[in-house]
Amino acid sequence: MFAEIKGLNEECGVFGVWGHKDPAPIAYYGLHSLQHRGQEGAGIVVSDGEKLKAHKGMGLVNDVFGKGEINDMHGKGAIGHVRYTTAGDSNLLNVQPFVFNSQTGSLALAHNGNLVNANALKHQLERQGSIFQTTSDTEVVAHLIKRSGYDTIEERIKNALTMIKGAYAFIFMIEGKMMAALDPNGLRPLSIARLGDGYAISSETCAFDIIGAEYLREVEPGELVIIDDDGLRSERFSSSPKRAICSMEYVYFARPDSNVDEINVHQARKNLGKQLAEEQPVEADVVTGVPDSSISAAIGYAEQAGIPYELGLIKNRYVGRTFIQPSQELREQGVKMKLSAVRGVVEGKRVVMIDDSIVRGTTSRRIVKLLREAGALEVHVRISAPPITNPCFYGIDTSTKGELIASVKTVEEIREEIGADSLSFLSVEGLQKGIGRSPEMENHGQCLACFTGSYPTEIYPETDHPQEKC
Repeated sequence: MFAEIKGLNEECGVFGVWGHKDPAPIAYYGLHSLQHRGQEGAGIVVSDGEKLKAHKGMGLVNDVFGKGEINDMHGKGAIGHVRYTTAGDSNLLNVQPFVFNSQTGSLALAHNGNLVNANALKHQLERQGSIFQTTSDTEVVAHLIKRSGYDTIEERIKNALTMIKGAYAFIFMIEGKMMAALDPNGLRPLSIARLGDGYAISSETCAFDIIGAEYLREVEPGELVIIDDDGLRSERFSSSPKRAICSMEYVYFARPDSNVDEINVHQARKNLGKQLAEEQPVEADVVTGVPDSSISAAIGYAEQAGIPYELGLIKNRYVGRTFIQPSQELREQGVKMKLSAVRGVVEGKRVVMIDDSIVRGTTSRRIVKLLREAGALEVHVRISAPPITNPCFYGIDTSTKGELIASVKTVEEIREEIGADSLSFLSVEGLQKGIGRSPEMENHGQCLACFTGSYPTEIYPETDHPQEKC
């Protein structure tokens, strides 16, 4: 992904395996497949049936487990997590999975999403005596589980989940079982696969391919899946409204080889590009996509428009994360280190540059400049999604309107800001058609809140100043 430069980032990826003779390496490879969902930290917790053992750290999966730590983690089950930080501190305390110990046993949990009522719940729990060790909204759930009066862990978890609001894909683990839950709106992706005599759970299906697991199905919204030595069973903790899977999973976040809610991400992006070419044609000589997430849409646009697709922009895959810097000057240098325009492709040409989003506008401006410096006669920017005009409160780092250029400027003003010859976005209707999730489809809708301002859940006042989220 190109997340480090674009300014739009997912929070986390979760992975779990149960019933395998050597689960820690399986979790390690699973997290590798989900690395695009978070690069700030990673962790794995294993259970041998009697106790939980954790190892986690800051950095990429290879950084955290680069000294053979996996070789000392044995058991029958494991859960893992990769994260990206937005609000709060980026430190080891907030790296998941979290492990909580008590006299009645241990609990590990990993979370992808954001709880919009976390602050209200935290204030309530603190008044009741809870002491929080992290700045993560995820820790609230552990306190709710511990305070529940129900007898079984399944009932305690279900009771806790009825109190939280927002987007969440959870994987829980105690000494003798693993459980997974998805919020009633199904905002985040979460899937189940068969692995030998056991099972795997993952944020994305691409992780199943690398470990040789057989995809079974999606975790359903409002469902708690329980996996132990007796197999898999399902319980419900909430009735589910129409699903509202995050549209940006298809547009940008998920890997192209993943399927999200039974739809292949690459094909969805290609269809978005085709739809964009129908809605926003332009006379040009060549089409190119911004690596990596926009390439599928660029191929679709080129096919539909009858304009040759070329690799006009090349991503340098060997630049370290050192170049992800906060200052403007170093960000400019970081773009040049990470992305190059191919002069032999774009020089003297009218170029259609396909991208999947414009968040703040700074990245688009730099890329348009790169293409012009390489000799492009014209640069026409086409975006394979509608303008992002509203903040996301469900786990994407756009928490205020002021961060979003499309909320304060017209399309023409954005065009002038980025220096393009023309600029057009895909319509909301085109997005739904391209992905294949029309409003009429029963139980298979999309969250379009960042484009329309219509949120599938209640948004609490304190959401404007959220906890550290994942």
